[in-house]
Amino acid sequence: MPSSKPSRLSRWGSAALALSLVPGCMSMSSPKLAGGTQESDSLAQSSGPREEATPTASPDDMEVAQDAPQVELASGKSEEAKEKRAAPAKPMPAPATPPAEPMMAPPKRPEGRVMATAGAPAQSVAPMATPPPPPPKDGAQPQPVEPSTQGNSFAAHAPNAFTETVADRFSTFAVDVDTASYAMSRRYLNQGALPPNAAVRVEEFVNYFKYRYTPPEQGAFTVHMEGAPSPFNASRHFVRVGVQGKVVSRSQRKPTHLVFLVDTSGSMNPQDRLPLAREAMKLAVKNLNENDTVAIVTYAGGTRDVLSPTPATNLERIYKAIDSLESGGGTAMGSGMELAYKHAVKKASANVVSRVVVLTDGDTNIGPNLSADTMLNSIQGYVKEGVTMTTVGFGMGNYRDDLMEKLADKGNGNCFYIDSFKEAKKVFETQLTGTLEVIAKDVKIQVEFDPKVVRRYRLVGYENRDIADKDFRDDKVDAGEIGAGHSVTAVYEVELTDAKAALGTVRIRAKTPSGTEAAEQAFAFEQRMLRSTLDTASTDFRFALAVAATADVLRGSPSAQGWNLATVQKLAEGSTEGNSDREEFVKLVTRARGLLGSAVARDGR
Repeated sequence: MPSSKPSRLSRWGSAALALSLVPGCMSMSSPKLAGGTQESDSLAQSSGPREEATPTASPDDMEVAQDAPQVELASGKSEEAKEKRAAPAKPMPAPATPPAEPMMAPPKRPEGRVMATAGAPAQSVAPMATPPPPPPKDGAQPQPVEPSTQGNSFAAHAPNAFTETVADRFSTFAVDVDTASYAMSRRYLNQGALPPNAAVRVEEFVNYFKYRYTPPEQGAFTVHMEGAPSPFNASRHFVRVGVQGKVVSRSQRKPTHLVFLVDTSGSMNPQDRLPLAREAMKLAVKNLNENDTVAIVTYAGGTRDVLSPTPATNLERIYKAIDSLESGGGTAMGSGMELAYKHAVKKASANVVSRVVVLTDGDTNIGPNLSADTMLNSIQGYVKEGVTMTTVGFGMGNYRDDLMEKLADKGNGNCFYIDSFKEAKKVFETQLTGTLEVIAKDVKIQVEFDPKVVRRYRLVGYENRDIADKDFRDDKVDAGEIGAGHSVTAVYEVELTDAKAALGTVRIRAKTPSGTEAAEQAFAFEQRMLRSTLDTASTDFRFALAVAATADVLRGSPSAQGWNLATVQKLAEGSTEGNSDREEFVKLVTRARGLLGSAVARDGR
């Protein structure tokens, strides 16, 4: 007889119910608008939500449904892409070696209280506020606290299904160098919880890590390809397409004008928000050049010019302005955005990098422009004049990942999430040049598979970067940007025929930073690029595969049913090569295995 989990009221829920039964003691909650609009025409069921596992929670504390993260279902960029994702996947054959543990795919759990109807904006109840921790002692770096992970919101995308090559041999998508999804998911796992399905974007997991791609000798980028047999299914292979951007040294970088747009609303008070954002800004400023300038604009209940354009060498003045920032009030992000862009556009030119850097928890609740679309509509002219954007997220509990990602996408920039001072150093110190300077814009990739060689394929990730095949050569269609030294990696799962020929052709199309017409390059995916065994593939290939597979399992992809995270962990352990980021990833896989196992056990499976 199938087991069922008894329904229980939490202690708070019991108290609220008791009060509601007393005459005159009825309370009314005022739902908080999420700020974003529903992108799809109808609300569909998200794939594979899971129940968060908190090892120290008591049975009475395990009611998570009513406070879990809000999920907004988003459609693709085109009808063609939408139809491709909607195609049902064929049942996956049993793996060659039976898994040693029940790590198929995460068990189902309520993804959150979503109060939405078709075409209407979603609403969620704001989580109960917790008092902020005391400020750090003098000279100490603020360390992130571990606030509630409830109340965050994400845009969900259905994983790509397998496509029959004879029916559609083209796979077209925009590049993505964002890494916010990995840092956010890492924080969930480090706090003892599985990330929500919608928080996991495979491409941002894979592109968080560095790979040894040879940079181009001329031009903006090179393309690298490799493939090997699948460790999960003997009848399939994985192939990797890597794009490496040209490297620009700090001394060669164009002069930069940074406008920091800082959220100073009341929700930014905790240590892992505004205090950490202040330290991140100082790291960025310290690593700028003598020809760079900095300005600071803040927004809360209103907007304020804190620092006029100031030479980056004037650290004392800039640091004093940063240290003066305090939190309090509402969140008028849209008004602040427009003011920041007005400052940035004054210095925008082909010879100067002008970038708005937004530092916020993404929560916006007042002002005329609450959604990403309305914000971007108000500043679209500035974007066309060359101002780029970086969105940097902080905090948990009311984090608007869906808004931050969309703003970065529409603002021709990139999206990061800062969960620690270490991550701040990585983004604003190690990767600063690539974060600031775009070397190619509207970068599109199209892989054309040969039906005689590739029977079926699926792109693992990039669901929200789909582009219609017919728009590949339409230079009016917006795509992604690549910064100096950045690399972009895409992983495909394929079924091959017995034919021994080239798998197909990889094409990349892009514009120069100030150009209007794109140039195109083509690279053949030769049979010689396929390795006979996984062990003979490069360590970079094996590690990228381990990362992609982990993300696919964590998001509950139907194609990852039956995949064994023990196999993934072994694959990752053999390809770390002493790299600290890769070694950290192995530890996260260990945590994920334990959390998934606990969730499966609780679910009675």
